[in-house]
Amino acid sequence: MAAVLKDIEAQALLLSLKERGELIHRLIVSLEGPVEDTPEAIAQAWDEEIARRVADMEAGRTQWIPADEAMSRIRARIGAAKAAHAD
Repeated sequence: MAAVLKDIEAQALLLSLKERGELIHRLIVSLEGPVEDTPEAIAQAWDEEIARRVADMEAGRTQWIPADEAMSRIRARIGAAKAAHAD
């Protein structure tokens, strides 16, 4: 299997950026299984979630973190994860 995987990877790397993006999309979709809702239903669910989050913010039920602090935390976690995998 490892040899087949290397062959597939080599072939994939010969594709254009657009083709590789499409391949990535198809592979991810294959992992997630069939779509259970229509695009409209998914958009509606996101609209509802956004409205809920905005209402929580306006009601003071959420903790605000400045963007630069959030990015620092994210970078620290990524650095820690890379260090853990390098060992």
